[in-house]
Amino acid sequence: MAQIVSPSLLSANFGNLQEDLRMINSSSADWLHIDIMDGVFVPNLSFGPPVLKYVAELCEKPLDVHLMVVEPMKYLPAMKDINARIMNIHYEACTHLHRAVTQIKDSGMMAGVTLNPSTPVCLLKDIIGELDLVLLMSVNPGFGGQKFIPHTVNKVKELRELIDSTGSKALIEVDGGVNVNTGKLLAEAGSDALVAGNAVFKDADPQGVIELLRNL
Repeated sequence: MAQIVSPSLLSANFGNLQEDLRMINSSSADWLHIDIMDGVFVPNLSFGPPVLKYVAELCEKPLDVHLMVVEPMKYLPAMKDINARIMNIHYEACTHLHRAVTQIKDSGMMAGVTLNPSTPVCLLKDIIGELDLVLLMSVNPGFGGQKFIPHTVNKVKELRELIDSTGSKALIEVDGGVNVNTGKLLAEAGSDALVAGNAVFKDADPQGVIELLRNL
């Protein structure tokens, strides 16, 4: 089955962002992955509202937004304003996860829940049926260009078993150190969507890499 490919804006050239967005628009990419960092939940800061608005105006692909922040639901109105397709929130940042997921879905967006590398899949057992997507981090969040954590392949298999056994319709997305080689392992394990940053934007043929990832 073809993989959904969501190139990560974090790896784009911000000195020539318009050109990189044109490349994404003309590519076979399915979504554009946008990482929002607050400098608290993760060490770094990333994009604020002005950049998000600019990207939303120029990008023709659905926006796959990943909120690495301590209070993700504060950003719900902003996500609606940019017409985000997916709002990903961290399990580790949400005390009342079911409420948050319900609010995201009621706002017309797909509800995604993200798990850090050390967070076990089994913690989603009681909510997996409500989710549209689960994002597994295959690196520790907060930095681009990190090395892929091999154990993620087993987590994909475990999550696939949970989804299939419960009848959930949730998609499995993986983010961190994804390239053609690691992407093949993830696709074989049961992933549906791959987030790729450096593998796409640092390659001489980014559109070619996107096509390779889609056809794993």
